[in-house]
Amino acid sequence: MDNLSLLFQAPPLALQLLIDGVLIGSLFALAAYGMALVWGVMNIINVCQGEFVILGGYVALRLAHTGLNPLLGVPAAAAVLCLVGWLCYRVVVFRIVEHDLFISLLATFGLAILLAQLMNQVFGANVESLDPGLGNWFLFDGMVSISIVKVLASAITLASGGLLVAFMRISRLGQAIRATAQNARAARILGVDTDRIYAITYSLNAAICGAAGALVVMVWVIQPFGGLIYTVRSFMIVILAGLGNLPGVILAALGLGVAEQFVGFVLGAQFQIAFVFLALVAILILRSLRLHRQRRYLA
Repeated sequence: MDNLSLLFQAPPLALQLLIDGVLIGSLFALAAYGMALVWGVMNIINVCQGEFVILGGYVALRLAHTGLNPLLGVPAAAAVLCLVGWLCYRVVVFRIVEHDLFISLLATFGLAILLAQLMNQVFGANVESLDPGLGNWFLFDGMVSISIVKVLASAITLASGGLLVAFMRISRLGQAIRATAQNARAARILGVDTDRIYAITYSLNAAICGAAGALVVMVWVIQPFGGLIYTVRSFMIVILAGLGNLPGVILAALGLGVAEQFVGFVLGAQFQIAFVFLALVAILILRSLRLHRQRRYLA
């Protein structure tokens, strides 16, 4: 409780947590974009979402170790993860499309375990991070600092969201993806190659996660078995926002980022991850009760 009272005694500290939460929440939104896309189009809950994020971080990290600018790791990670996503689709995911949702949970969970173990063998189990060397901006005589890489991550998130919306609305491929999401059988009758659309959708999701991971490694740390928390965050954001609601995904992600920062400060960093899991359980219970009331009302 001492930390809670400190927030009221030192307003710049509360402002610092708020700014960090908003900027960090943008990274959550970037990872949640892809999950919402795959869930909406393919009716698959992609449990290996977080592993894609971590793998993208390792791609950016290894590229930076060659001496290249760390920011080049963002498009490089997106390109590599796009290929990884396509391979995962062709080897595993295509077999579970249009099957029971529980089967997709099991299959993608298996992929998550496989990817985590492969990363552990290839990159090692050490916790790693990448300093992009961009520095900070300082406000209020240095009492509030803003990480430039976090601001850059927020800008990339907003730009990615805008490009994704434009792609879905304007391009023929985007229209085919939307048609497949609405009714895959009708889309096939009209000549849409839904298998190709599913492959592109899953690859696009992996590419988005790769870009998010390249930014995550510059903001926090990564390790091979740290993907689960990003999967849980993405799942919770999509549950809160709803499928196809891109502004809702952004708002939910920003809200989660702010909540995590304040909870971590008030209760301690050791409770920050626990808060995410408890919040997910609470949201699922509330959603279940709401659906139960709606069924009773319709009956």
